[in-house]
Amino acid sequence: MSIVVIGAVFVDIKGFPNDHYLPTGRNAGRVEYIHGGVARNVVEDIANAELRPTFVSIVDDTPMGTAVVEKLRSHKVNTDYIMTIPDGMGTWLAVFDESGDVAGSISKRPNMLPVAELLEQRGDEIFAAAEGVVLEVDLDKEIVKKVLELAQKHHTKLFALVSNMSIAVKRRDFLQKFDCFICNQQEAGQLFLDDYSTVTPEEMREILQEKVLQAQFPAMVVTMGGAGAVYADCNGVNGICPARSVQVIDTTGAGDAFCAGVSIGLTYGKTLGEAVEIGTYLAASVITSSENVCPRFRPQELGLDIVID
Repeated sequence: MSIVVIGAVFVDIKGFPNDHYLPTGRNAGRVEYIHGGVARNVVEDIANAELRPTFVSIVDDTPMGTAVVEKLRSHKVNTDYIMTIPDGMGTWLAVFDESGDVAGSISKRPNMLPVAELLEQRGDEIFAAAEGVVLEVDLDKEIVKKVLELAQKHHTKLFALVSNMSIAVKRRDFLQKFDCFICNQQEAGQLFLDDYSTVTPEEMREILQEKVLQAQFPAMVVTMGGAGAVYADCNGVNGICPARSVQVIDTTGAGDAFCAGVSIGLTYGKTLGEAVEIGTYLAASVITSSENVCPRFRPQELGLDIVID
């Protein structure tokens, strides 16, 4: 049994200034090209906990597309359900300030509709071997509907994450069918049509509990950067998980690692609070890494009493 992740692959183009970032000026620095995409990052982070996840996605027919698949295989990700299609990957262009935070970004989304056809043909095969499925809920509706259908048929746990909240806000009815929805503070504001930028974790916890009950979401987790994360479910369980005190090198990928940790915990029987603690642990490991990747862990280091063949 394993965790299946369904979503897009992006090429991330990241620019870092050598000194104080000037939004309207020229900034000397360095530019990096790396494999990215929320789902791709999440599946690699899950694999780094030795959990042998499966990735359902699309890459393009270029050396970069080949490299994406080869890297995932080297992390022991099952890549049998990755399709190769011309122009099959998206692009994320981002500029960071001197603190390692994103100062601005532009993204080009890929066409993911072929995944719907793949799920129609091989979905039972994929879901029969899955204990949990992580899905980018802003993918094409045809994909989301098919995933919901397969999850119900195979009694599979479902976890939703998002890369484009402007699309996800129109899908509250879908979110009611996921075991847990994970997003950040700004995205929660978009979802609930409010501004949470100045609220404290204690205030956010109360807000989230009320919103989860009103929206009839089974559970939801909201990350708040350096303030930690809050969580709430439809049974009245809620809490705050403080962020770990670490030296920040680059915040990119921390949210994806957090999603991976929460999904791992909930898939393998942890409570919502325990799963959020695992997510916080993985996020901290990413932002302190000079390579901006989640280090490798054994399941036991995350409090998981499981053995993967």
